[in-house]
Formats: sequence, C-alpha cells, structure tokens
Amino acid sequence: MARSKRIWSPEHFHHVGNRGNWQMNLFREEQDYFVFLKILQRTYELTKMEICSYCLMSNHYHLLIRTPHVPLSKVMSRINKGYTDYFNRKYEVSGHLFEKRFFSKPVYDDYGLLEVSSYIHLNPVEAQMATNLARYRWSSYHYYHSPYLKHPEFFNPFPLAQSFPGDTIHQKKEVYCKWLHKDYKLEHIHGPVLSEK
Repeated sequence: MARSKRIWSPEHFHHVGNRGNWQMNLFREEQDYFVFLKILQRTYELTKMEICSYCLMSNHYHLLIRTPHVPLSKVMSRINKGYTDYFNRKYEVSGHLFEKRFFSKPVYDDYGLLEVSSYIHLNPVEAQMATNLARYRWSSYHYYHSPYLKHPEFFNPFPLAQSFPGDTIHQKKEVYCKWLHKDYKLEHIHGPVLSEK
C-alpha cells in the first residue's frame, strides 16, 4: 500500500514529531541533546528552516517548524538521518532509530500556533519530567522566559510573540510566558510571575 503524500505548506509552520523505536530513549546522555540541537543548526544553515517552538524529551521530540525553501520531508530526512548516524555510531547499534515516519501537521493560523506551542512547551510537565519549565533545558521555553538569552539562529520567537502586547520583542515574549502559565493554571508552580498585571 502506497504511503500518503506528505503535506507541505511552505508559508506555514508544521507541528512535527518523532519517537524512538520501541519507545526507547533517543537521548541517553546530555551530549545527545546538544548534538541534536547542533544538527538543527546545521540544517538551518543549509535550508534556512525556522523553528518557533521545540521540546526534546527522553524518547521523542516536538518541533514547530517552517521550511519555506526546501520541502519539509527533505529537511526532516536530513535531521533524522543526521541524528540516527550519530546515535548508531556512538552507541554501536544499527537499524531504525525512529519507530516510523515523522508525524507532521500544518498549522494555518496564529491561534493554532499558540495552541501547538502550548502543548509542546508543557510536554515536560505533562510527562512529570519537570515542574519548573524555565529549568527544563531542552525546550525553547527558556528563550521566552529569559528574553535576553541568546538563542540559536534556527530559532525564531516572533511568530508566537507577535500575538501579544509589548513595545519590544522581549516584552512580548514575557507576556507569552504569562499566557502560557495561566492557560495551564500553573499558579502553584510559578506563583508571583502569574500575579503580575
């Protein structure tokens, strides 16, 4: 049976994800996370893709990615193959690292972007891997929470931040974080931040 053709809308972001084969860990050590992020940076340099939200979990990842110049499938093939080659070489294994083709779904409006980014950024809390999102290192959330923190070139916060008030991109990112926490009712975790008007 032929596989369905992948939807690629160059002007829109896509929610993309993939999971380790047999749900095994994709990231076993801290270095593995760093290597995956380096692969994202190299892919950006070659394809000029952009990501406005991401989260790397132990056995899967989520990206909110736009690929205006190169088909999404080719971009993801580069990312997944690059990481698979690294993983197999490091851990002396072979075969499929990912359980199947990557999941992808285009996001057509600003509200959808916010909803998907909320899901992505809150993933560590849902999985009980973190209670303080700002301290989870493998997510783009900390680039919103600490607005002056230097971020990688592939990361573009503007598509999400533009939906919020503020005179600067930094102010808009701060308001995004407050919206995210109120939406998920995390007052008991982050307390004072949420009470600000």
